[in-house]
Amino acid sequence: MRSSIRRRIRSTRTPVALATGLLLVLSACSGSAAGNDKGKTADEVAKIGLLTPATGPYAAVGEDTRAGLELYRDTHGGKLGGLKADIVVRDEGAGPPTAVPAATELVKQQNVLAITGIVSGGSVAGVLPIAAANNTALMGVAGRPEFPDPKLTAHVWSFNTQSYEAGAAAGPWVKEHVNGPVYAIGPDYQGGWDQLKGFTESFTKAGGTLANPDGKTTFTPFPGTQNFLPYLNKIAQSGAKAVYTFYAGTAAVDFVKQYRASEAAKLPLYGSGPLTEGRQLDAQSDAAAGITTFATYGADLDNPANRAFVAAWQQRHPDRSPTIYAVAAWDIARSLDSAIGAVRAQKKPLTPEAVNTALGNVGQIDSPRGAMQLNPATHSPVQQWYRFEVRNDGPKRANVAVEQLAVLGG
Repeated sequence: MRSSIRRRIRSTRTPVALATGLLLVLSACSGSAAGNDKGKTADEVAKIGLLTPATGPYAAVGEDTRAGLELYRDTHGGKLGGLKADIVVRDEGAGPPTAVPAATELVKQQNVLAITGIVSGGSVAGVLPIAAANNTALMGVAGRPEFPDPKLTAHVWSFNTQSYEAGAAAGPWVKEHVNGPVYAIGPDYQGGWDQLKGFTESFTKAGGTLANPDGKTTFTPFPGTQNFLPYLNKIAQSGAKAVYTFYAGTAAVDFVKQYRASEAAKLPLYGSGPLTEGRQLDAQSDAAAGITTFATYGADLDNPANRAFVAAWQQRHPDRSPTIYAVAAWDIARSLDSAIGAVRAQKKPLTPEAVNTALGNVGQIDSPRGAMQLNPATHSPVQQWYRFEVRNDGPKRANVAVEQLAVLGG
């Protein structure tokens, strides 16, 4: 173990006074162009599109995304860049069939300054050409595919990761700590392909072997798979010494509960952060005990920005811990705050294109996950990765950061 991250934030003990004081610090440090309020007309509004799942398997992820974006705005006077911020919400659903028409409406009818949210990798691939054609920034909260076309890359900004990175962080560690083959399994869509590709490539490059019969990842139909037991029984008979997976939302709950009830439960289970994050962990309860995940954020990370963020979050959402999706949305709002403020300070027309350009000059972000900055070439975060374990935290389970891994980014 390279380093221990044991100092913990226990959300149930966060005092209201701490939240209030730290929010004042956040407001003072905001990138808002407060000085630009002078002389502005009453109808000036920063209209931001939020495209995120309200239905389907990732609805809880969508709720956390909206909560993070609104929390930043509401704790900064309801403004972004010195202007009243209007968040226009549309349903991403389970992928492109819902996301693409919703994005088209946001860009062409609502005339938003940017599109935020986007959970599914397939949605990103479908929506990005629309955003790019209209010079509008697409600011995502989840992992995203790689885009070789520079026109597309110029308009996509990822505030979580590139989808392959969780697996890339996990592969070498798993090879070092598992004495034998590992079974790889995940959902059959863009996000699942990218996540598992990152793991299998880094794992086999480090000398690891897959236990899958054909030496390739097993993909389960998405979003229709609810019964994972046939897959888990095959895993138990495969000779695997461990399992690596990516699932999120309701699929993560179903997979973990059924894993614990299956013959595969004797095998260590590894995965990317969404497997046991937020309300998924609450629903999984004891079934998640001991699972190891690889991620960039956990609510227990001990830094000033995270203490402030968690305190603010717990005032509004005392029933649940924040997730990386909420953090990514918070960081998106912070970046928009700075970018819109910069455009106004330069007395330029406030257009989607101007905001997209200004995002390239935001620089380092003091994020709840720790300091991070978007790679200027890929627009993906350069950030620290951690290994987490599901352990007891009082009466509940929690993802506890136990080890720093690599710094990855774009």
